[in-house]
Amino acid sequence: MCGIVGAIAQRNVVPMLVDGLKRLEYRGYDSAGIAVLDKEIKRVRRVGRVAEMENAAKEINLTGLLGIGHTRWATHGGVTEPNAHPHVSAGLIAVVHNGIIENHDEKRDELKRLGYMFTSQTDTEVIAHLVHHHYTRAKDPARDLLVAVKSAVKELVGAYAIAVIAMDKPDQLVVARMGCPLLIGVGEGENFVASDVSAVLSSTRKVIYLEEGDVANLTRDSIKIWDKNGVAIERTQHLSDVSLASLELGPYSHFMQKEIHEQPKALSDTIEQVLEQGFVPELFGADAAKIFSDIEGIQIIACGTSFYAGSVARYWIESIAGLPCQVEIASEYRYRDVAANPKHLVVTISQSGETLDTMEALKFAKSLGCNKTLSICNVRESALPRSSALVFYTRAGAEIGVASTKAFTTQLVALFTLTVTLAKMRGRISDEQVAQHLDALRHLPGSVQHALNLEPQIAIWSDKFAPKHHALFLGRGLHYPIAMEGALKLKEITYIHAEAYAAGELKHGPLALVDESMPVVVIAPNDTLLEKVKSNMQEVRARGGELFVFADLDSHFSESEGVHVIRTPRHAGVLSPIVHSIPVQLLAYHAALARGTDVDKPRNLAKSVTVE
Repeated sequence: MCGIVGAIAQRNVVPMLVDGLKRLEYRGYDSAGIAVLDKEIKRVRRVGRVAEMENAAKEINLTGLLGIGHTRWATHGGVTEPNAHPHVSAGLIAVVHNGIIENHDEKRDELKRLGYMFTSQTDTEVIAHLVHHHYTRAKDPARDLLVAVKSAVKELVGAYAIAVIAMDKPDQLVVARMGCPLLIGVGEGENFVASDVSAVLSSTRKVIYLEEGDVANLTRDSIKIWDKNGVAIERTQHLSDVSLASLELGPYSHFMQKEIHEQPKALSDTIEQVLEQGFVPELFGADAAKIFSDIEGIQIIACGTSFYAGSVARYWIESIAGLPCQVEIASEYRYRDVAANPKHLVVTISQSGETLDTMEALKFAKSLGCNKTLSICNVRESALPRSSALVFYTRAGAEIGVASTKAFTTQLVALFTLTVTLAKMRGRISDEQVAQHLDALRHLPGSVQHALNLEPQIAIWSDKFAPKHHALFLGRGLHYPIAMEGALKLKEITYIHAEAYAAGELKHGPLALVDESMPVVVIAPNDTLLEKVKSNMQEVRARGGELFVFADLDSHFSESEGVHVIRTPRHAGVLSPIVHSIPVQLLAYHAALARGTDVDKPRNLAKSVTVE
């Protein structure tokens, strides 16, 4: 992993490849490279940013009408130029690859016995040599690259999205996918391939999303696709609604800053359909009423920030809808003996809709007979929605920053909408309560905007965090997952070690860490647990800990030595976790600025995680 782009055209494709790779930078990577066909396969690879690779390509005046490119996030092998993509076999075959080949060691040994020499530590080089092996076995001089790729992928175990070119096939680009996203961009006299629609938007908005097991053959004027059974098939062509403007920084310094400030609009856009229709099952799909009326509980499966969104929803679902709810990390769910209940609604949450752990967990749940499935996702036509019976699309727009912000808050809106819809269907709430929840959603964007207005105060706090090495985040009830999300954000982009605890757990161990050098961030809304939180804060102060408190306007906190208070808007009721997400996002962002880290591309992380 992490980003693929390819093009076959009647013009020089190098600028298109470079532009595509730049638009994929947000996914996270540590090296980049391109290979083009110019009588022979010519390749440029560099560790570091795409710009360094671009400069190297300019130095040798790299041009070609057919080419592939890649941004790599290291999995097999270190961050070195020999490990960077594309990988080339015998000067004849070039490959770029996202995913992980699980049987690469076995195939490497087989290929070594056949005389192949390996120059990298990657699993991808196995694919290049394997395609070469099948390609050159053909005795016919007019060797068939498509057949070679089809034969090679049959031997692969694991997840992959690949694009392949051959030195003696200047009019052919072959691609295949299994478990990793890949799409085709449809042009006029030119065609493209990419792992993300953003990489092709400068050339076309017409896209075809490949399905699991698909293999496709691209020329300048044709696209032919075969499904996992080898049957020729036509996939639906879509017109992407992602705009190039949404992929630009505009007046902001970083995409994370832009996306934090886009949250009032993202929330408004996501809420719009709810305000128009009310809390009705049709928001989730034509069959939602039938499915929702036949469930006994909820199983939420997600990773990272999406897992924390699900953790908030557990409180809502059990309290408001009266349904038992479990929330599980996707990468753990599929590797244990699950006591599955087919009467549970399985809810998967993913910004990209392509998170491999979540996708595989969904497959596992369905294999256990859990076919009542709902995907909450921000990307239309991605893998999770296509594999789910129901779907709720958030309308956050493109999210470029690796650290998720607006995707998180819009996921919370989707989960709250699900909660109230289920509660209404089950007769758990009155019409008056339904109207109150609808009104709360209507006022949510305004409350979030008020929280954004606290940015100057939060920026002052960031200077105190910049020199620190550790931090604690505390919350209770609905706000404990917000403390976890705040700690994750601080870790992701500042590299300050941060941990979150349910505040009542402080005296059961973590209090041993507290001293004058350990800042403690407290989420302290004016709810029924406020007095309990205040008691936990006293425990911190008694040990010399410095408190940074996000309190509601009506919480009656006062500043004192070692106690810093910023007041968010008045308590937003059950939607308070969404409002309190904003300050912890801003704190992480400004602390990262103060420390001089790369806000949008934090080290070791990728935006779209398509490997286990």
